[in-house]
Amino acid sequence: MSDQALPVEFYDRNTLDVARSLLGMRLIRKFDSIRLVGIITETEAYRGEEDLACHARAGLTPRTRVMFGRAGHAYVYFTYGMHWLLNVVTEREGFPAAVLIRAVRVVEGEAWIRERRKGVPPKNWTDGPAKLCRAFEIDGKLNGADLTVTENGLWIARGQDIPEEYIERTARIGIDSVPEPWRSIPWRFRARDEFMV
Repeated sequence: MSDQALPVEFYDRNTLDVARSLLGMRLIRKFDSIRLVGIITETEAYRGEEDLACHARAGLTPRTRVMFGRAGHAYVYFTYGMHWLLNVVTEREGFPAAVLIRAVRVVEGEAWIRERRKGVPPKNWTDGPAKLCRAFEIDGKLNGADLTVTENGLWIARGQDIPEEYIERTARIGIDSVPEPWRSIPWRFRARDEFMV
């Protein structure tokens, strides 16, 4: 399977389509002599200034600037004073939107991640966005990185298509203070456990 990075055209379209299409793709992280690969199993879409769960609701700020930029770049931000989260910028330049990568299933680099996530069962290594960033050593230094090339050591490559019957859509997680309809809108996409990618 080719490790070629997905092109900008993959990301330069409706955020919901990108969030769904990312399921089954491979997140690849390379640094030093380390190579880590995870199959993306869960995503969330955040779209536009009108989406009150999206950081872009505050408009163009130093924090959100990357979201207003070209599709296919990493938007990595710090939250709760302790966690990094990885997003992929989508849609046309000037329209702020991104997909949060919520979870992956590790398929390469298990030994390195086991050491880094000592005491954590393998099924919980990367089953949340902060856990994923911790395991794959993703932090603010990668904010703004171009994911359509491999030179930055972080990119997404083709993986496996997941049939629609194995996808579930729910409300996004952790946005209880956000008003409706944004709190309940089904913009979270998850591959069901029974589909072994």
